[in-house]
Amino acid sequence: MLTLKGTYKKNIFKSGNGYVIGLIKVNESQDEELQPYLNKQLTFTGYFHELNIDDNYTLKGDLVVHPKYGIQFNVKEYVLIKPEDKDGLIEFLSSDLFKGIGKALSKKIVNTLGNDCLDKILKEKECLLLVPSMTIKKADTIYNTLAKYEESHQIVIYLTELGFNLKDALNIYNTYKSETINIVENNIYKLTYDIIDLNFKKIDNIALQLGVKIDDENRIKATIIYTFKDTLFKTGDTYLYLEEIKEALNNYLNLEIDESIILKYLEDLILEDLIIKDDDRYYILEDKLSEDEIIIKIKKLLDKKPTEIKDLDEYIKKQEFINKIDYNSEQKQAIKKALTNNITIITGGPGTGKTTIIKAICDLYIDINQNKNKFPEDEIALLAPTGRASKRMMETTGLKACTIHRFLKWNKETNKFSVNEYNKDDSKLVIIDEVSMIDLNLMANLFKGLTSDIKIVLVGDHNQLPSVGIGQVLKDLIDSEIIDTINLNTLYRQSEESYIPVLAYEIRNNTLSDFLTKKDDYVFLECPSNIIVESIKNIIEKIKNNGYDYKSIQVMAPMYAGINGIDNLNKVLQEVLNPKDNNKIEIKVGDTIYRENDKILQLVNMPDMNIYNGDIGVISQIIKEENSETKKNEIYVDFDGELIKYLPSDFHKIKHGYTMSIHKSQGSEFDIVIMPLCRSYYRMLYRKLIYTGITRAKKKLILLGDSMAFKYAISNNEENYRKTYLKERLQKMYNIKK
Repeated sequence: MLTLKGTYKKNIFKSGNGYVIGLIKVNESQDEELQPYLNKQLTFTGYFHELNIDDNYTLKGDLVVHPKYGIQFNVKEYVLIKPEDKDGLIEFLSSDLFKGIGKALSKKIVNTLGNDCLDKILKEKECLLLVPSMTIKKADTIYNTLAKYEESHQIVIYLTELGFNLKDALNIYNTYKSETINIVENNIYKLTYDIIDLNFKKIDNIALQLGVKIDDENRIKATIIYTFKDTLFKTGDTYLYLEEIKEALNNYLNLEIDESIILKYLEDLILEDLIIKDDDRYYILEDKLSEDEIIIKIKKLLDKKPTEIKDLDEYIKKQEFINKIDYNSEQKQAIKKALTNNITIITGGPGTGKTTIIKAICDLYIDINQNKNKFPEDEIALLAPTGRASKRMMETTGLKACTIHRFLKWNKETNKFSVNEYNKDDSKLVIIDEVSMIDLNLMANLFKGLTSDIKIVLVGDHNQLPSVGIGQVLKDLIDSEIIDTINLNTLYRQSEESYIPVLAYEIRNNTLSDFLTKKDDYVFLECPSNIIVESIKNIIEKIKNNGYDYKSIQVMAPMYAGINGIDNLNKVLQEVLNPKDNNKIEIKVGDTIYRENDKILQLVNMPDMNIYNGDIGVISQIIKEENSETKKNEIYVDFDGELIKYLPSDFHKIKHGYTMSIHKSQGSEFDIVIMPLCRSYYRMLYRKLIYTGITRAKKKLILLGDSMAFKYAISNNEENYRKTYLKERLQKMYNIKK
């Protein structure tokens, strides 16, 4: 790390959680890299409890180059430099930090108490009463301000010495203030309940270092919550049974906690409003509240009278004429239900016209309401869980579309939505695409942000893989049979020989026909497992020679490991599509070589950057550590014009995207999809996974490998079923017996 001493000159930006962008005048540094900035102002960024203009600080961190804002000093540690000379002390005591204390009184304090006046005041505040013109009130103000200022820095230092980084330390201090040390030393696990984004395992390790016993009550209760959430994340379930909670807890603790003790702690957690029990089902409270929110909103919408639209059939005929299209009976039913019902579900596989219907609903809404509202299009909100899906909606309709996170104005710092039950959006028609990807909590937050004076249209394909987060909302809503659901079954082929929509239909219904016969948009290449890699390589070579576009083609596989797995295929295809070149800079990260012009896959959601899990970009530039201002390797990835910088601490967020998992492909479409299938994928061969993969192909689908493995996958409908209770609760509410 680099170190500088400087004077804080200007605040450019400050967030609620202590993140600051500002200017510091560099007064002193022994580091060669900082010599060009001596006696100059340098932009800095970092997390700070408190900064005061014209105060002096020691900053430790790194020089970084922001792709938009240039060179900045990224602060990892900081310390206030207390003034020691007379002039500095006077400036400090007369600063804005000490309200109502001017220069005249500050001079008297320093003249009376000397250059060590700050230490004297902290030891004994009554010494201030020796200063001429000093009142008891002003003495209290000076002492309290100084003590608070000193305390905050000491607590932050204490936390960083325990092992917390500066961001976490500030987060903890800002939550507990003067109580911080007391809480950390008496029940550090309180942090896991009160503060989001703190790593439980780090807190647990620090607790054990502080001498907390392995069977401490606070530890076990906090671990119940942690392992509960971790299990839900892995399974997608919305609740757990007692045996599952017990197993997860004992596995983490490596102990055998008696069931009676666990039950006692569960009762405590219920009383503390962290867990809720419904019959024999245990929920994390927020998940149960999310389920409640969805049910309440749906009931309000279903109980509200549908809208009557005069001459709706004539409006539809008008749109058919304008768009030169004839809607079939299913599509007309979907359009009518969407415009008259308060909530409607439209579901169907590829090629059944879902995007056509979305455009029709929007066009008709605008046409019907143009005499009532000057700009009816402003009443429409088009939403999707990913940027890729929202972009497709925009291209289809010509209207604005965005991700759900952006619509709800997600705040990265607080992990909360600004559009919520207290600040609702005023849209009148909301169409949400790719609903199968939306988890229980995101759907609940969306419903919170919408009024009941609205029409909601849920569009998706419940035969695809479920959401990454908990629940299976679309499937549960459809299976409940209480919401009007239009199933689109009619296939629209691009030609008589187009087969992708037909194959999707056949897979969904387990009725494979002539899948080994080549079609205009499809081929199955039978080949042994040991030549799959070479076959894919040859196919890609041919496509490359015809003008390769990294966005237009995608290889997808079910598993990462093995010779035919994603990791090996990425290495092989990198050498085909982006071979080593002296003109391309490359770096090695573990066993992976990243090279300029590499195809890159984003692995985590970054909604604040409008980049999402599954997005694909290309490395536009690599700056090696020896040439970097940060003295670290830097990778710049271009996602459709959005340039994102990755430092080594971020490298886990990306991987090569020449081959991707089928799970990561959700919400995306590619002109050409290549998908290997072999028996070594056995445990991942099931219908919903293969269906999701083949429905990503728009123009060409190439399957290769073992046709028997393909048949097995289509016949295997035994995916991991999620435990949810949304469907049953909706049915009970309307006395539907199943």
